[in-house]
Amino acid sequence: MDDKLAELTSEIKKCEACHLKENRTQVVPGVYGPKNSLCFIGEAPGFYEDRDGVPFVGRSGKLLDKMLDSIGFSRKDVSILNVVKCRPTDEKKDNRTPKESELRFCGDKWLFKQLKFLTPKLIVTLGGISLKFFFPTAKVTKSAGNILTLEEGYPVFATFHPAYILRNYNKIEEYDGHFQKIAEVYNQTNGEKSRKKSKRSEQKSLTDFI
Repeated sequence: MDDKLAELTSEIKKCEACHLKENRTQVVPGVYGPKNSLCFIGEAPGFYEDRDGVPFVGRSGKLLDKMLDSIGFSRKDVSILNVVKCRPTDEKKDNRTPKESELRFCGDKWLFKQLKFLTPKLIVTLGGISLKFFFPTAKVTKSAGNILTLEEGYPVFATFHPAYILRNYNKIEEYDGHFQKIAEVYNQTNGEKSRKKSKRSEQKSLTDFI
């Protein structure tokens, strides 16, 4: 890891700048792949992420790993982050959706700094919350499968959160198509041939990925 990125990560882990510090187990900065690679961004840590200190674990994480594998990538090849670095909880200590103010505060304070060091060739937003952080008027139902561009110049590919696919298994073929397109766009920017493609003639079911 780059020394400056390591220093930033250490700062993130010690952050006590907002009220989310009160109920967290630990800060979840994210995991880093090589610079100029893919960067997947979700909304915030959940129960298992807060426990383990790693983004996207549990069933959603397993599905994400399978989707990455389907295009020839693994976690070590990509960066996986959340906009919010601490788990948001409700009065019952259950997971909740981060508030807009939490997204804006944490994302502006930390996420853009991480992206500056990582300089990803392609950002992939996982779900509507992370998409709205970058594009406040966008809806994932309309933007999924498409590329948008940030003012900073980063291309952003919008797709669904793995948890949404686990609840809506009829969307798995569409999700597979999104990941195929992610690989194509990334490989085009690098001037590479696609690492691995799924067979289009094979129908995808949820059990293929879990």
